[in-house]
Amino acid sequence: MTAKNKLTISRRTLLAGASGTLIASRTAWAQQPAEVKVGLLVPISGLYARPGTVMREGAEMAIDHINAQGGIKALGGAKLKLVVLDSGDTTEKAKNAAQRMVAQETDLVAASGAYLSSFTLAVTEVTERANLPVLTLSYSDLITDRGFKYVFQTAATAGSQAKQALPQLIKLAETVSGKRPKTVAILTDNTGASIASAKAMRDGLLAENQLQLIVDETFTPPLADATSLVQKIRSAKPDLLFFLPTVISDAKLLLEKMNEFGLGQGKVPTISFGIAIAEPDMLQTVSPELLQGVLTCVASWGAKGHEALIAELKTRYKEPWMTQNAISTYGDMWVIKDALEKAGKADRVAVGEALRTMDGGPSKYYPLGEIKFDEKGRRVGAGMTIVQWQSGVPVTVFPPELALAKPFWPKS
Repeated sequence: MTAKNKLTISRRTLLAGASGTLIASRTAWAQQPAEVKVGLLVPISGLYARPGTVMREGAEMAIDHINAQGGIKALGGAKLKLVVLDSGDTTEKAKNAAQRMVAQETDLVAASGAYLSSFTLAVTEVTERANLPVLTLSYSDLITDRGFKYVFQTAATAGSQAKQALPQLIKLAETVSGKRPKTVAILTDNTGASIASAKAMRDGLLAENQLQLIVDETFTPPLADATSLVQKIRSAKPDLLFFLPTVISDAKLLLEKMNEFGLGQGKVPTISFGIAIAEPDMLQTVSPELLQGVLTCVASWGAKGHEALIAELKTRYKEPWMTQNAISTYGDMWVIKDALEKAGKADRVAVGEALRTMDGGPSKYYPLGEIKFDEKGRRVGAGMTIVQWQSGVPVTVFPPELALAKPFWPKS
């Protein structure tokens, strides 16, 4: 072979190689999705439409922020697209919505939802079979006690929240009133998170903290009349009342009836679990005076470090403050974004594996702990927040590093 022929062959080989590389590069780029769909399954209609709407607002803000910052870089800058599905206001409706979601939205890579623990328990039975990762702020311990691989609980469980909260509440009462509480009453509805919180207290937490349970009542929401419940509180005269509603109308009814019976405004310190009692809608029917000093223990709340997000929520959606529903769902979208970056492809199984093996460092949008999940799917080190009504606004008062105000104990 002549030198000229060798040179011709080399040039052809080089050109062919370059052409192949270019084709492969174009093919890889073409395979990158222009957008990646993320689901939000929450109540948009019915009894729980208000919290579901706020969850949508938090998700929309996060999606906009993620896309404005370049989208999913591992997928060529693909933008996230939010797909909102209505879970309705019953467990059956929520399960049906989940079935429609996995059947019709087959290209979803992950989802967030479903507000009430009872809804989440039903929804995740469906999504688990479809290998669809779901992040949830729901509290019930049962959600991540079933051995599921595609459910991730960003909130501290109800049992964990009760365990964290009780010593802090007792310490606060002792510090301000000069005496340790001895007796408690529990009024709870029969939804999943409320039942889980009350169960933890009944099953040992109260005894561990030297508290005697003297009234224990469970009701089905919505309440028609709170008279008989409040009469039991008035007769027993507990040092603390743990009130666990999930419906705003129930919280309103009980607070008004307590005030009517001379027990309101701190005469019986009232402590809730969950956000119903701290929703903005409370002020539409309950005066700030009746709410003053009421405490509630929640998985998350707008806190120190979230000031810019709180301001944007107020401006964009006219929300007076940032509840757990907004800040937690905002955080969920960022966790899904990070999982997509880690997975490197828009595939739900790969995203699920990325979530299981994620180690994202200290949490920004949930209190304390890390962006990391244990073998059950629970966020490692998840803390809780105590919020207190002060001058017509529920503000974060615990933990101290996130607090926007100092707590006080209602004076009887």
